[in-house]
Amino acid sequence: MEGGAMQRKGPAVWNGGLKDGKGTVSTQSGVLKETQYSFSTRFEDGIGANPEELIAAAHAGCFSMALSVQLGSANLKPESIRATATVTLEKVDNSFSVTRAYLEVTARVPGADQAAFEAAALNAKTGCPISRLLNAEITMNAALEA
Repeated sequence: MEGGAMQRKGPAVWNGGLKDGKGTVSTQSGVLKETQYSFSTRFEDGIGANPEELIAAAHAGCFSMALSVQLGSANLKPESIRATATVTLEKVDNSFSVTRAYLEVTARVPGADQAAFEAAALNAKTGCPISRLLNAEITMNAALEA
């Protein structure tokens, strides 16, 4: 994607009212294809997808790649990076908003010291495109494994 813009699509279809309706989400790549979501999958414990978990997965994936780039810039090569993002959806001023994102990160990086790892993780947290997209507080716990 050198120097150009990249676009990705994620279509969704919704049928019916909020509580009795249902919908599907898909991804351009086909990894998700008409994956079911509904009120119960979003606000209760129903089985299916929901937008917030998709944002969380995108954030974790984006962050992991950004951390790999940051570590590489410090001449460090990670063996593994495991990231889990948790997004918080809450009612603010009578409407729902994603208000926070929390990153839980562990990595195995031979030769890394804590200071170099923390600097790389902080740069990845603020520089990852999904972090920059979210209009929410983003917090993180990043741990370097021995």
